[in-house]
Amino acid sequence: MGRRSRATRAKGTATGTPDGRARTVPQSLGLTLISAILPGTGLILGGRRRIGAFVLTLTLGLIAFGLYVGFWRRDDVVESSVVPNRLVGAAIAIGALALGWVIVVVASHRLLRPATGGPGGRAAGAVFVGVLCFAITAPAAVGVQSVLAQRDLVTNVFVSQGESKSATRPETVNVKDPWEDKPRVNLLLLGGDDGKGRVGVRTDTVIVASIDTRTGDTALISLPRQLTFMPFPESSPLHKIYPNGFGKEGLSLTGRLEWMLTAMYQNISQMHPGILGPSDNEGADVVKQSVGEATGLPIDYYLQVNLQGFDQIVDALGGITVNVNERVAMGGISSSHIPPGQWIEPGPNQHLDGFKALWFARGRYGADDDQRQIRQRCAIKGIVDAADPKTLVTKYQAIARAGKNLLRTDIPQELLPALVQLALKVKSGTVSNVALDQSKLKMKYLHPDYDGLRETIEKALEHEPVTTTQPPTTPPTGKPGTLNRPGQPTTPPPGPTEDLRDACAYHPPGADS
Repeated sequence: MGRRSRATRAKGTATGTPDGRARTVPQSLGLTLISAILPGTGLILGGRRRIGAFVLTLTLGLIAFGLYVGFWRRDDVVESSVVPNRLVGAAIAIGALALGWVIVVVASHRLLRPATGGPGGRAAGAVFVGVLCFAITAPAAVGVQSVLAQRDLVTNVFVSQGESKSATRPETVNVKDPWEDKPRVNLLLLGGDDGKGRVGVRTDTVIVASIDTRTGDTALISLPRQLTFMPFPESSPLHKIYPNGFGKEGLSLTGRLEWMLTAMYQNISQMHPGILGPSDNEGADVVKQSVGEATGLPIDYYLQVNLQGFDQIVDALGGITVNVNERVAMGGISSSHIPPGQWIEPGPNQHLDGFKALWFARGRYGADDDQRQIRQRCAIKGIVDAADPKTLVTKYQAIARAGKNLLRTDIPQELLPALVQLALKVKSGTVSNVALDQSKLKMKYLHPDYDGLRETIEKALEHEPVTTTQPPTTPPTGKPGTLNRPGQPTTPPPGPTEDLRDACAYHPPGADS
């Protein structure tokens, strides 16, 4: 009896089934597919019950763990995405899982394939298994590359606090909860015009982003680049050199260019190197101190964007969508009366690639600084809107490469997990613009009213953003973007802050008439 049972098992092994029944090629391929979808099942069906049960249990455990993390521990995943060591571990884990999965699929097919399938059946099985292995390894390879690209971005842009030098960065007391006693975080956004063939850097874009750490609501404060006599705090060594601010009396308009806010980044760091102490970016530290004193807001960190690489990040995101309310020049020099070669024409919901988005943000011909500042804020909003989860997942490697070449900052690596959580709040919060009356504050004069500027900002941050326009509607004539038609309720008057959804809506001149 025992000999007969052993013979039956041997026969079953030869035909590919534990009970001795012959399995066809299509059946073996179908079972191989099932084993690829649920690793371990093929080993069980092939007679390797113990190891198959182990692999199946491990598979179900990983699925359950993934669901648990996806639904209840997503914040931990987001935080891990900015910790270099965890990213390396994640890349290794992805690679190991893919390799193990492939081994299980191949082993399962070897157990499940019919012994008498012939060369054609074996060839079909080999091709099918190859396709399954490719379907496993290709996404895994993309995942590993994306994880390593993220690590490369983090390590290149964000330096550990102990390894970087900053003369103005606050000390992080509680890394796990740095906003515990901090109701607002103030970031300085600098747009530098450095690029190929250009000597020096001028910060044509200076924006303070003041973020409510509880709600994520963000107020943007744009400072005109032509501000003169920018002040310094009394505690700064630069205050002793420029007690009345960075400026000179009796200069012509051309002479003032080297004493404006836009020139501080380059000129002060060249004239007084090392005056603020050890620094990886003296120009940024100088502007941080001065802008903080001018606005009355302690500037915590800076984020500097190379405008010559701005188009790369926009292209990596797949473009941005903005409302264009006026013709925007692409090129041209007003002072030399050289007209632009192209224009971005007005229109709602225009999708701009990187090249056009850069000109949308910085086009000067025929426009004043106020118009450029509005467009720059709307470009920032367009980038925030474009950075949705689907785009980040599908285009992340390109985004990471662009970001590595685009950004400089004094934000330390240790603070990134907390900042990521704050960024998620900003994404779901309200982004508003602090309205500055440039005439009243004398911003275009030699001596601006910095006391009035500080008072304006302080009052603005105490109020909720005010909606100043209604959403674009389509009137009976079918003309898009017409606002406030006769018979519609009037909108409230402008307040100290304006929701950027309204400020960046489509309302070209004459739309209300």
